[in-house]
Amino acid sequence: MHRRAVTDRRRLLAAVVCAISFSTAVASDPLPSWNDGTNKQRIVDFVASVTSKESRWHVPVAERIATFDNDGTLWSEYPIYFPVQFAVDLTSQLVVKHPELRTRQPFQAALENDLKSLTNIDGADLLTLISRTHGDMTVREFRSQVSRWLSVARHPRFDRPYTDLVFQPMLELLDYLRANKFKIYIVSGGDIEFMRVWATRIYGVPPEQIIGSRLKTRLVKRDGKPALLRLPEFEFFNNAEGKPISIRKFIGRRPIAAFGNSDGDLQMLQWATATDGKRLALIVRHTDRKREWSYDRKANIGHLDKALDEAARQKWLVVDMKRDWKVVYPFQSKR
Repeated sequence: MHRRAVTDRRRLLAAVVCAISFSTAVASDPLPSWNDGTNKQRIVDFVASVTSKESRWHVPVAERIATFDNDGTLWSEYPIYFPVQFAVDLTSQLVVKHPELRTRQPFQAALENDLKSLTNIDGADLLTLISRTHGDMTVREFRSQVSRWLSVARHPRFDRPYTDLVFQPMLELLDYLRANKFKIYIVSGGDIEFMRVWATRIYGVPPEQIIGSRLKTRLVKRDGKPALLRLPEFEFFNNAEGKPISIRKFIGRRPIAAFGNSDGDLQMLQWATATDGKRLALIVRHTDRKREWSYDRKANIGHLDKALDEAARQKWLVVDMKRDWKVVYPFQSKR
């Protein structure tokens, strides 16, 4: 055999050995993007305790419910909530039909892409912006608008599609829970139909397991066929105390694990843990200014104050993004 062929064969063998070693390491570590430490170990210990039939904390498969907030918990939310950025980008279409809105707030700020003003406006005005831009179209038309926006819109800091800004460690956590027969629900303040367009592809969560804010909807006829028309008015804003209400209404079971990042998730975390048995509550704390952002108590977006204090009292897990995560986004792990 020629010396070059022998060398190539050795290189190939070495590559195979490395690949097998890497695959074995990943298989043995369900959370490879998490740094070893107390928080990672508490997650693993919780899953082991509720899934082992020998454990006093064993939970039947049917009761293994986990609820996740979306904005700030599964993907980023700065410089403005991504669904709000979608509403901002739709405003130019809205004012064509309603030119009187051009000089009215918050529509004027949206037309000028004045994110600073939009992050400081009254919550009712923000909901008005969302309902007017997200409504007055059928569900099918709205889904088409979301798909089109996701295909062209780029995040201003990273110049990547918004769906690239999901958290790699949380994707691993979703997979880890599913592998242990947890049923995953997304319980978010975001528009339910907005998330349903892409969440199955990105998170592996089917549309019936996505619970969000909802516009009023009615059945109409379009071209002689029935269609669901989204009205420019909220039916339910799924935040704060609204989250436990929605969970009970749509799931019918109290989750044994709940994940959030802000005061808007406080009631969901409290309700999930306010019962007997082993329970897990986890808060993602944004502490990494270099790889993502750093904010909590004084933030207008992702405000984390009361929930942080409650986490200390209740000994909930507070994940420090800078300390606990090796990477933040999937594209960082591929470098």
